[in-house]
Amino acid sequence: MNAFEALGLNEQLVQAVTDLGFETPSEIQQKAIPILLSGTTDFIGLAQTGTGKTAAFGLPLLQLIDPSQRHAQALVVCPTRELCLQITNDLEKFKKYSKNIFTEAVYGGASITMQIRNLKKGVQIVVATPGRLIDLIERKAIDLQQVKYVVLDEADEMLNMGFRDDIDFVLKNTINRESTWLFSATMPPEVRAISKNYMDSPKEVTVGKKNSGNANIDHQYFVVAQQHRFEALKRLIDFNPGMYGIIFTRTKADAQEISERLAKSGYEIEALHGDLTQQQRDKVMGRFRTKNLQLLIATDVAARGIDVDGVTHVINYELPDDMEVYTHRSGRTGRAGKTGICLSICHSKEIYKIKSLERMINAKFHKVDVPSGKEVCRKQFFHFMDTLMQADVSHGDYETFLPDLMEKFADVSKEEVLQRVAALEFNQFLKYYENAEDLNRNEMRGDRRQLNAKDTRNTGRTERSDFRRRDNGYTRLFINLGTKDGFYKASFLQFILDESNLKKEVLGKIDMREMNSWVEIDKAEAGRMINAIDGKRYNNRTIRMNEADGGYRRPADDNGSRDRKKSFAPRERRSFS
Repeated sequence: MNAFEALGLNEQLVQAVTDLGFETPSEIQQKAIPILLSGTTDFIGLAQTGTGKTAAFGLPLLQLIDPSQRHAQALVVCPTRELCLQITNDLEKFKKYSKNIFTEAVYGGASITMQIRNLKKGVQIVVATPGRLIDLIERKAIDLQQVKYVVLDEADEMLNMGFRDDIDFVLKNTINRESTWLFSATMPPEVRAISKNYMDSPKEVTVGKKNSGNANIDHQYFVVAQQHRFEALKRLIDFNPGMYGIIFTRTKADAQEISERLAKSGYEIEALHGDLTQQQRDKVMGRFRTKNLQLLIATDVAARGIDVDGVTHVINYELPDDMEVYTHRSGRTGRAGKTGICLSICHSKEIYKIKSLERMINAKFHKVDVPSGKEVCRKQFFHFMDTLMQADVSHGDYETFLPDLMEKFADVSKEEVLQRVAALEFNQFLKYYENAEDLNRNEMRGDRRQLNAKDTRNTGRTERSDFRRRDNGYTRLFINLGTKDGFYKASFLQFILDESNLKKEVLGKIDMREMNSWVEIDKAEAGRMINAIDGKRYNNRTIRMNEADGGYRRPADDNGSRDRKKSFAPRERRSFS
């Protein structure tokens, strides 16, 4: 009996996964599929990215669907459009032999008119990002009353992106669901709260330890001065000539700048960030998946949902502010049983983060020295020689050239040939690293004020909050608009972005209350948002926006006033993912 058939899957699904080359179910599939096939059991699956979660919930969903009923029976909610499309594509492959089952991906950045048209034709499985899904609900373009199964994929990522209210909204509008399946890489208190509020005695399956990293990943860190980060990055890339990796930055500006500097030096690299159109993103990802790019550099927001096999290295140009983001970054490598390496470039003042991460993911981080220029050159040279020796000479009429070559090199020793080959290939490279300085910095030991400021033994809210807010470049803005004004988090986010003409990437956490809200924003953009929104009117109320600590005030105009007479009609809300 086929291993997948033994889990209870029907013949059509078993044949489909066999065609895809799957022979043995992954651990999360082995544990989840038999439970989910019942269709009536709430479920929590904790597993890292790349462990086969899509098949773990996708195969049972397809078996539970009634093909004769052309309405939404299952809803999969995920954080990004990339993941939305990936899940939909996987479901299409799984249902190769399952007739009359239709899926539809709904996400921002694509025509909502086309998505509505496809939904009206009748689909049984809808895969959606929260923003676009709620937009469709408000337009009454999708009916969730008959949805039996709700899947929350990468629940911790959705909460990190500020979609808590949206998830609540969706779950409150699927009142006839028979089961809720929640998949997450980590289990922060916010995810646990969802399970308590909306799930009935869920079965919980953990692959690895909760909030832990992939055991196949080697975590390394390097301590350098702030001004040497880029040079350290370049050396790490050069020291790993076979690298196929993703570099993470905090901001899109860093991603673009580093990409341009490395590209000018001849590296095959492109940036992925929020300023790219969907067509540009697809083009970049297409080149990376086909390995026409050696490196991809991305912000956390832009990289969410990326699923690429074979990534050998993940590099943190800077450590993330939120500890749990590290788990998602590092999870891009070491997938499907393969090993991977996660490299982090740190300043000496960030060592406390490394210690906290070790406790959180229950893995040892290895401090490694940035290679010297001589070490880099040696590594590159022998990589080239290995490539030279592995060159395929079986095709081509090389023998016809041998007599001329033998005559040409008759008076040249083998040693001289090797030297000339090395000089031809590495002359510029050797010159660059000829006088390379030592980039390594000693760790600041015994900084008890920093290490003891918070008890990082507790992996709950206190530790994450400290990690997230400690000198993270954000400031908090107060605004006197809240849920009483008809906003939920997604619509509020779209509202402030529309009015300020800023990008989502500059925002951090949004905390909404009934009468007012607090918005984390990049310090460099705080004044711009305040100037755009403070003093305008909404529903006959004057909007007040300022820094929560009172640190910023709207500059006065030439007449000494702050022009609080501006008003506007609410724009038609655009959806987003």
